[in-house]
Amino acid sequence: MTFRLGVDVGGTFTDILLINEETGETFREKTSSTPEDQSIGVLRGIEAVCRSAGVSTDQVREVLHGTTVATNAILEKKGARVGLVTTRGFRQILQIARSFVPGGLAGWIIWPKPEPLAALEDTVEVTERIGSNGEVVTVLDEDDVRAQLATLRDQGIEALSISFINAYANDAHEVRVAEIAAEVLGDIPVSRSSAVLPELREYERTLTTVANAYVQGQVLRYVGNLERQLHGSGLDADLSILRSDGGLVSAGIAADSPVSLLLSGPAGGVTGAAWVAEQAGFSDILTFDMGGTSTDVALVQGLTPRVGRETTVGDLTVRATSLDVRTVGAGGGSIAHVPQLTQALRVGPQSAGAVPGPASYGQGGAEPTVTDADVVLGYLPPALAGGEITLDVDAAHTAVQTIADATGLPSVQAAAEGIYDIVNENIFGALKLVSTQQGFDPRDFALMAFGGAGPLHANALGILTGAWPVIIPPSPGVLAAYGDATTTMRDQSVQTLIRRFGELTDEQVRDLLHGLASTARESLLESGLSEDDLTVTYSVDLRYHGQGFEIPVTIEASDLEGSALDTLRAAFDAEHDRLFNFLLTNEHELVTVRATVSGPRPEVAATVLAEGGEDPSGAIRRTHPLWFEGEQIEATIYDRHKLLAGNVLTGPAIVAEMDSTTLVLPGHTATVHASGSLLIRPTDIRTDAPADSGSKD
Repeated sequence: MTFRLGVDVGGTFTDILLINEETGETFREKTSSTPEDQSIGVLRGIEAVCRSAGVSTDQVREVLHGTTVATNAILEKKGARVGLVTTRGFRQILQIARSFVPGGLAGWIIWPKPEPLAALEDTVEVTERIGSNGEVVTVLDEDDVRAQLATLRDQGIEALSISFINAYANDAHEVRVAEIAAEVLGDIPVSRSSAVLPELREYERTLTTVANAYVQGQVLRYVGNLERQLHGSGLDADLSILRSDGGLVSAGIAADSPVSLLLSGPAGGVTGAAWVAEQAGFSDILTFDMGGTSTDVALVQGLTPRVGRETTVGDLTVRATSLDVRTVGAGGGSIAHVPQLTQALRVGPQSAGAVPGPASYGQGGAEPTVTDADVVLGYLPPALAGGEITLDVDAAHTAVQTIADATGLPSVQAAAEGIYDIVNENIFGALKLVSTQQGFDPRDFALMAFGGAGPLHANALGILTGAWPVIIPPSPGVLAAYGDATTTMRDQSVQTLIRRFGELTDEQVRDLLHGLASTARESLLESGLSEDDLTVTYSVDLRYHGQGFEIPVTIEASDLEGSALDTLRAAFDAEHDRLFNFLLTNEHELVTVRATVSGPRPEVAATVLAEGGEDPSGAIRRTHPLWFEGEQIEATIYDRHKLLAGNVLTGPAIVAEMDSTTLVLPGHTATVHASGSLLIRPTDIRTDAPADSGSKD
């Protein structure tokens, strides 16, 4: 009997999910994260879940891990000192950047321009030049290269990035500089733009390459340390890391290209949410993953998460394929405060994190957080994480009372309701970024909430968005770990080739894409998958000739059998019309092509609950007072593990389980789906079975 183990490390908690590969039975564990060394919390959680399942560690065949190591290195500015080698004349490429300033009118007045990850004094230029067609314009001056690298060595750089003009068309000069760097600089991480991002636009390519070098050392150390400790604890398991695009890669490949891991953590939740939605009969969902530090939101259409070509972490935006996840500093640990200047209540983005945590955790925290507000309102039971954390109700009241005093609100409960409402509005704003801002009406989607804090705020977000039903998956607090354990191995190959459609034939397009697919297959075949296990999808960046930007369109391998150019043209026009509501008569132009190869999705048995009728009384624990719209009301607390398919819970109700707590507001009902999910709807539109399409029937 063998097991797969999913691991998701968040800012506050580390979630572990153990899956029996034969029966589909799952075991879960939630433990505090250890920011000083994430592997400590990971190993502690693994040992705990194996112990509770009665499983020896040598029965675990695979460890599938979503990590925030690369993300934290960027956010905390704790990456390596990076040296950058550029083509002569382009030394200030990172300082010039793009002429874009975020914010509204006069935003430039208060916008602090981020410091480049490679300082100007650590940037050198060498004599070389490649043309856009790949021809050598100026031969690489190797003596110049050695002299410039010696300068960087003497300045104490810890990692090297190489980004030459048009290296995407011909990587020979970058490869040679990397070889010389091994001689001059010794064993330090080296990132080549032609390997990290072989695409046009030198600024984005350089920025992404520098970011890769900036975090590579930390990721290498973490992955190597985790592998050693796993094997030292008796786990003879393969370690795979989740990429930002929701696919898995081996630990070695992940360490070589850490820039593809910047949204590794959030990607696990989105892929897990898509799997749960399928079991519940929904294909179109909005997701929000609310943890202790932040909330990640995404849109899933046709059970496929939307994929973007950029990854944003803090003030850094790099060109790397990732799920289109947006993050807002709104979590259970987000701190409420009242700035003296405005005297208006604010929530976040500062967080109490895992240490010291909210005041109610009793670990020394004193500042009021969203979790403390939930405790004051009666929304949280006295224990979390299966009893590992016992809540201090008095400390929560003391902390939130400071907000009541600062704002003049009449009671601690009124202050807590203000905190609860504001954090919900913050999350609503993030959901608009992935829905209405991109032309999608949230009312056409279901809303899935997960993470430790998500189900407490899900019903309120359903009211704000109009997205029904609100879906609370089984084990919502560890859903990201579930996504890690149920996704597929994946790799991608990319090439820039700027050609107007009139300069291409269908056969040339097919040959190009098939060649990229062959390259992307190599790492998956080396990992032990067979050719028959692999599936291929293609993405092509297109534009009208003369346009300054591209739109990616996705096509399946079968779409290439007929007229590939006609298929691409139709797909681009449809997406352009959806985004901008008009089309042009200009000739279409191909810019960049990608082939993505995926392995098979693991066979994991779906949960099927026994039928129990509408009466949920067998799961009642007790009644409990809570505050809602300024009044104290009585709610019923249910044990989620005792609920049966078909049970209908009428709000106000609280559903308690090991890793999360769900709140059902007055005027709403939660129906237990056979797959284990709770489906929350306003009472007047409750239905007993979801529509397959995800519509609100």
